[in-house]
Amino acid sequence: MGQLNIENQDIENQRLEIDAGNVCFLGPNLTLRNCTLLLKVAARNLILIQPRLINCTIEVKRELKNFPWTHAHLKGCRFTGAMTGSDFGRWSFDEDSERGSIEDCDFTDARLDACRFVDCDLSRMKLPSWPCFTVLDPVGRKSELLARQWPGTMRINVESFTDDLPETLAVTYFAPAVAKRNDTTPEAIRAVLDTLPGVIL
Repeated sequence: MGQLNIENQDIENQRLEIDAGNVCFLGPNLTLRNCTLLLKVAARNLILIQPRLINCTIEVKRELKNFPWTHAHLKGCRFTGAMTGSDFGRWSFDEDSERGSIEDCDFTDARLDACRFVDCDLSRMKLPSWPCFTVLDPVGRKSELLARQWPGTMRINVESFTDDLPETLAVTYFAPAVAKRNDTTPEAIRAVLDTLPGVIL
């Protein structure tokens, strides 16, 4: 396993491929502009130290699980590929709350599951459509969401994201994965979502 450090530079219009054989550090003092970033590494082998990614295309070739995009500043980026349990934005409880941010990013070609958007301007994000779905203001709407008749064991799933921190502005899920975990079908989930305001389908 090699180590790749990309730091202390501004890089423009480059194609950067992060292979599975490396532990990669992006940052500190790194700005990528108009670059294509191909990620083939496991989440544990990609370490973000406040890099700035501006107008980049980020192609996730190997699913990233529980990955803290909150450790990067993302502006005008386009994401493709599968991500599960990832956070985007800025957490106030972080020891360095200015460590990350997100604005004007496009996730329409990404597959997001159990991903949270925190402390950001959601109106400037392009979120994926069905079979992904995004619940807006899950914490503030806890009682409304729990009042619905959810299929299978999905109520447990809903309880978990409505008990989140108040900075959570939205949570995005991939319906087929949710259905499998909760002993139901995407169609049954969709039937409930269609009755709810504040959901992006």
